[in-house]
Amino acid sequence: MSQAGILIISFLAGLIIGAGIVYFIIRIGIVSNLRKKKVEAEEILKRAKEEADNVQRQAQIEAKESLIKMKAEFERETENQRRELQKLEERLLRRQENIERKNELINTKEIEISKKEKLLSKREFALKEKEKEREALILREQETLEKIAGMTQAQARQQLISSLIDEAKRLAAREIKQIEETAKEEAEKKARDIIATAIQRYGSEVVQERAVSAVSLPNDEMKGRIIGREGRNIRALEASTGVEFILDDTPESVIISGFDPIRREVARVALEKLVSDGRIHPNRIEEVVNKSNEEVQKSVRDAGERAIMELGLGRVHPELVKIIGQLKYRFSYAQNVLQHSIETGFLAGLMAGELKLPVRQARRAGLLHDIGKAVSHQIEGSHAIVGAQMAKKFGEAPEIIHAIEAHHEDVPIQNTLAFLVAAADAISGARPGARREVLEAYLKRIEDLERICSSFSGVEKAFAVQAGREVRVLVESKKVSDEEAAVLAKDIAQKIEKDLSFPGQIKITVIRETRAVEYAK
Repeated sequence: MSQAGILIISFLAGLIIGAGIVYFIIRIGIVSNLRKKKVEAEEILKRAKEEADNVQRQAQIEAKESLIKMKAEFERETENQRRELQKLEERLLRRQENIERKNELINTKEIEISKKEKLLSKREFALKEKEKEREALILREQETLEKIAGMTQAQARQQLISSLIDEAKRLAAREIKQIEETAKEEAEKKARDIIATAIQRYGSEVVQERAVSAVSLPNDEMKGRIIGREGRNIRALEASTGVEFILDDTPESVIISGFDPIRREVARVALEKLVSDGRIHPNRIEEVVNKSNEEVQKSVRDAGERAIMELGLGRVHPELVKIIGQLKYRFSYAQNVLQHSIETGFLAGLMAGELKLPVRQARRAGLLHDIGKAVSHQIEGSHAIVGAQMAKKFGEAPEIIHAIEAHHEDVPIQNTLAFLVAAADAISGARPGARREVLEAYLKRIEDLERICSSFSGVEKAFAVQAGREVRVLVESKKVSDEEAAVLAKDIAQKIEKDLSFPGQIKITVIRETRAVEYAK
């Protein structure tokens, strides 16, 4: 064999051996991969089994939760059905109660119907009896007519006239009574309208009462000069003016006290002049007091003339003018008497105009009605009687004199003018502030008024207004109905009348309201 063949055989043998080695290596790799795959498959199966167990457990949990939910839902539905059944049972019970009440009502109505039937039977029987009486009366009337027919013509006429006269008298008496009642109502209405018109057409100022007068001093040293050596100056002042001078601890002020307002005014004017001048001694005091007295008297006359001119009264006796002016310094409660007299004159004149009566005469009587107050501290007796005597002394008309003496019913009122003056006097005295109270008493009355109103059930708030002449009560609309509000107002009025003392009357207004509130956004 040649060397080339040997080489070929060697190459082929090597190739076969290499192929076998490669095959062996590949087979070993395949076997190794198979083993790995098997291990991976086992792991996959294990994980799959675990996942299956987890899924099974999760499914069991979900199944249990679903079962719990279904059970809860079932219980809820059962509870709802139980409640519905309970409500249905309650409705049935209520219906049964309503039916029973209706049955009772029906029974009651049946009893009432039976009673009414009995009553109707009695009435029918009574009607039948009356029908019998009517028939009997007709028979008697027929007999009477037959008797009348047997009378002479004059006798029949006379009997007929007598019966007609008696019937006419009865009808006339009835008509007179109705006319009197109607006239009384119309007169009261007309009087209210006249008074309201007079009040609306005239308004006046209300001033405060002054029991004493005060004079301011530039300094406290002036008090010593007013007193003077051993008190001679103040004694001279008191002797000349007839009033008392009070020099107390009040700084830079002297109080003048006296019952006569004219003297008190003279003393005030004189003291102011002496303080302003600075020369204070007995001779100077007497001179200044005389001069101040003349000025005050002139002021009095001027005030009287202004009042007469303001009312347009024409001629008045000079002494009456002076007396009217003195009212400027007199007060009744919180009213200045002169201003009150002017106001009364205007009101009386306005009402007289409404009634087509002499206006100037009514104004004159109104202005003069309180002139007795100017001297009532000097003369004993009622100021109305004293004023009437003074008016008579100075030549006033009898109607004026009677209006003055009767305006407080010291004597019976006899004419319309006296009624007008009395009404005007009452209206002026009823002006707000005319009858002043002590502040503490006024506040206490207002507090008591609000407290009484707030003590009732359902009252939310109470407010006293118009100086205690009206109280407005706010009630809770849910607790107090419209009908109960009227009853509440009456109960409050009775309680106030029982527990409080007050002038005039108090208006109680109960306010009930319902509010609906919403917001637009």
